Amino acid sequence: MSEADADPNAAMDDNRLQPAFLRAIESALNAEDEGEVRALVKPLHPADIADLFEQLDADHRTALTTALGRDLNADVLAEMNDWVRDEVVGELAPEHVAEAVSEMDTDDAVALIEELEPAEQEAVLDELSADDRVAIETALSYPEESAGRLMQRELIAVPEHWTIAQVLDFLQTARDDVTDFWEIFVVSPEHKPLGTMRLSWLLTAPRWLGVSDVMQRQQTLIPVDLDQEEVALRFQKYALISAAVVDRDGRLAGVITADDIVHIIAEEAGEDILKLSGAGDGDIFEPVVDSYKARVRWLIANLLTGIVSASIIASFGATIEKMVVLAALSPIVASIGGNTGNQTMAVIVRALATGQMTNANTRRTILREAAVAFLNGVTIALLLGTGVALLFSNAQLGGVIAAATVFNLIIAGLAGVMVPLGLKRLGVDPAVASSVFVTMITDSMGFLLFLGFATASGLAA
Repeated sequence: MSEADADPNAAMDDNRLQPAFLRAIESALNAEDEGEVRALVKPLHPADIADLFEQLDADHRTALTTALGRDLNADVLAEMNDWVRDEVVGELAPEHVAEAVSEMDTDDAVALIEELEPAEQEAVLDELSADDRVAIETALSYPEESAGRLMQRELIAVPEHWTIAQVLDFLQTARDDVTDFWEIFVVSPEHKPLGTMRLSWLLTAPRWLGVSDVMQRQQTLIPVDLDQEEVALRFQKYALISAAVVDRDGRLAGVITADDIVHIIAEEAGEDILKLSGAGDGDIFEPVVDSYKARVRWLIANLLTGIVSASIIASFGATIEKMVVLAALSPIVASIGGNTGNQTMAVIVRALATGQMTNANTRRTILREAAVAFLNGVTIALLLGTGVALLFSNAQLGGVIAAATVFNLIIAGLAGVMVPLGLKRLGVDPAVASSVFVTMITDSMGFLLFLGFATASGLAA
């Protein structure tokens, strides 16, 4: 192995593993040269090692897991894609997983263990110390995607009556238990949070000064069962670096930090986009059968909505027979309506997800989107109606398609607002089911309005 091979920068290009490096790893794995594999991997950052696992196929992942052995540590597992980590953990002995879990922060440990099968969970938990097991089992008792699952238990908490000198002395003794923190929590004798103290205040305040003179009493507290999406919104709204998590009795249970929230924001944003498209988790490492199950139900739903639209067209068969051009033009009205509905729906789903849309501004938002849809409808109707009238030398046909377009775009705009709102009121995630209903409404109304206006106007008589 050359000196360049051992250089982590030589293995990377634009923060990605170079193809030559991947080929070298695969060659060493095929040759079962575990020493060479470890030498190649050793200079890499844990996140890059996790990326390496994701770039390899299943057989090479298994071989890499075996080759790394104990070098496959907690930092690497914490950075892995969930599906890939499940594969890798399945190849490890319970004591190896337990060793990695014991080195992780509570939130990372919970994220790893919660994805295991019950039997695997129990085997790993049996290998943990009593304290670690209690901490993880307590976190697992909270709802999925809640603050209780997300929080870290490793934090610094001090009483209000201490001096700055006492806090500094305490930090010297606690540095082995908590290595990374941005603020210190001040608690009552009942362990209820009273305020916070930033590290900058601690380091610049006189040693004789009391904690109560330096602390900030106003703070944002996160209930332990609050959904992680709501947690992310609070961090964004109040520009938080970290926040205390309190249990149902108001006692300090843990802390959530900004680095955890970055992952949540990215995860929730991607999740909503994938839900709107009906693509399930949308993870390229997800098993084929799981992806199939997630996607096929929405395709079936779209099939049913397509049947509704086809039935409407069929009911105007006599009109279409007399003027075949109607069959060619009707999809245009439906398609433009669908695009309008999807635009509005995307705006509303995002507003609901970010907390921008509330009971106070719902009516105003509905009127706003209706106005936007009307203006869009008039603009498109003028262009489409004029074009059709000139192309087919039929002003009446141009007027009919223009009228249908205006009305369908207004309906589409209202559907894009009302469907997500209605689903939200029913307790259904609007990102999951809105697309199917909005598409059905816009397509059906597009065909119904255009063919209905054409029939009523005697255009095809």
